[in-house]
Amino acid sequence: MKQIALGMVGGGQGAFIGGVHRIAARLDGRFRLVAGALSSTPERSAASAAELGLERSYGDWAEMAREEAARPDGIEAVAIVTPNHLHFGPAKAFLEAGIHVICDKPMTATLDEALKLRSIAEQSDALFILTHTYAGYPMLREARRLVASGALGKLRLANVEYVQDWLAAPETGKQAAWRGDPKQAGTGAIGDIGTHAAHLARFVTGLPIEAVSAEMHSFVEGRQVDDNIHVMLRMAEGVRGMLWASQVSVGFDNDIRLRVVGDKAGLEWCHDRPEELRFTRLGEPTQISTRGGPGYAGKSRVPAGHPEGFLEAFASLYTDAADAIEAGALPDGLPGVQEGVQGLRFIDACLKSHAADGRWTSVEE
Repeated sequence: MKQIALGMVGGGQGAFIGGVHRIAARLDGRFRLVAGALSSTPERSAASAAELGLERSYGDWAEMAREEAARPDGIEAVAIVTPNHLHFGPAKAFLEAGIHVICDKPMTATLDEALKLRSIAEQSDALFILTHTYAGYPMLREARRLVASGALGKLRLANVEYVQDWLAAPETGKQAAWRGDPKQAGTGAIGDIGTHAAHLARFVTGLPIEAVSAEMHSFVEGRQVDDNIHVMLRMAEGVRGMLWASQVSVGFDNDIRLRVVGDKAGLEWCHDRPEELRFTRLGEPTQISTRGGPGYAGKSRVPAGHPEGFLEAFASLYTDAADAIEAGALPDGLPGVQEGVQGLRFIDACLKSHAADGRWTSVEE
């Protein structure tokens, strides 16, 4: 199988998510990382590239996009794993150079940037792929299949939580510092994990969020971005929901929970039991489906009973990205530029609603 030549922007020494992307990209053997502009200075970029054994290191992403597009053996795709405010520039440059973009979420720091990037992506021959990790979990893909099959009947409710405690005290360390800086992150919990939660609600139900009523907090004294949000959701087809995203909830490491309820059945998925999907028909005992069971819709690498988790889910997105690059189009369910815009529209609507004391605010297209 031909490996896709991959580059990376960001993800140098001391970065967390860059390492995750690199593991995910190589797990199924579909990509080969050969080039990077890994840090904010040429010297740090070169040091990081040397540690990883990269063939080519660049001082900045603009040089990398220009040089790689001109090479006969240049990269076919690039992973962008920088802080949020540095997503738009590199994504624009590589899309315009005809190089496929795999970008960490949120797609951009602002809605205006997201709309501009969508226009650029639509005019490019290259694909834009957004890494909403949890769409890679097999049992969430099975939940999406069950909803689409009509097994839950007419949908009524979609409630989702994403709760952490790692920012319950003032920021220390590189990862926390940039997330607490509005110039780099744009927003706090809503952009970092709230967009994941909103995407899960849309991904499994197949329905857009039409309006929100949001209340946002900054509990840690001096923090300049939100660290806890509560959002009421109005979704298409009369579905109602609630979303809670928090990074200050002591006792919760990375707790994600999704409940979807219809008039015939309901389902529940929890991140601490990712191999299980609870499904209950009205008036019947609860069924617990596991990865690899009958009708199972997800993809796996090892037999049932051998757990797969976060890294494997991330790798599934990269494998889907490789398939999309080879096919020249995104498959159903793989987040792309439109999903990126929806994420920024959700953030923008929540900010406006909060500023208006929770007034219902349209998530406009």
